[in-house]
Amino acid sequence: MEVREIEYGSAAYQEELLLRDRVLRKPLGMDLFAENLDKERWDMHVGAFCDKKLIGVLILTTIDEGTLKMRQVAVDENFRSMKTGTALVRFSEEYALQNNCKTIVLNARSTAVDFYLKLGYEKISDMFLEINIPHYKMQKKLI
Repeated sequence: MEVREIEYGSAAYQEELLLRDRVLRKPLGMDLFAENLDKERWDMHVGAFCDKKLIGVLILTTIDEGTLKMRQVAVDENFRSMKTGTALVRFSEEYALQNNCKTIVLNARSTAVDFYLKLGYEKISDMFLEINIPHYKMQKKLI
């Protein structure tokens, strides 16, 4: 597995959009392509590839000079047992440290909370609804 940056607007970015739509939006009866994605040009897109096929993705958005927000984490259902999500998160943490970011925050679906807890993230909010799904705000201090 190779984890690397995905350039906004590239062919890999188009694959990213399809994966995010299939994993994160279609099961909810939503369409990613109905959303305004223009702001994503300023984000860091991270992809996991297996034999050059995109199998997982996440986005890092700068909140302030010391904080990144992890969002839109999606892993192809057929590759979840390969630690794809863990590889994406670890890559993101290294990227954050290299760019002097000391905190990563995220809004985790309730079904993903245990995954993030195992990686050292902590819940910092009560449950709230986002896109009609229970979520928790979580964070990890990297230093």
